[in-house]
Amino acid sequence: MEVRAPIVGTFYRAPAPDAPPYVEEGDRVEKGQVLCIIEAMKLMNEIESEVSGIVKKILVKNGEPVEYGQPLFLIQPL
Repeated sequence: MEVRAPIVGTFYRAPAPDAPPYVEEGDRVEKGQVLCIIEAMKLMNEIESEVSGIVKKILVKNGEPVEYGQPLFLIQPL
């Protein structure tokens, strides 16, 4: 299952530059768990998982701009 960007903005894997990432490849996530933040016009938007599963692939690098609908993560549902 692909997690796609719901908005245009800048992708961040962690809540702060010195904080650990929300998730890593191979992590188990629960539905509603925060996966990343997308900053749009100085607003930090938390992106949550729509399913419980395993993070198979992180498709975007930290700090990269993302487009609406762009795939961010691949999650294998459990």
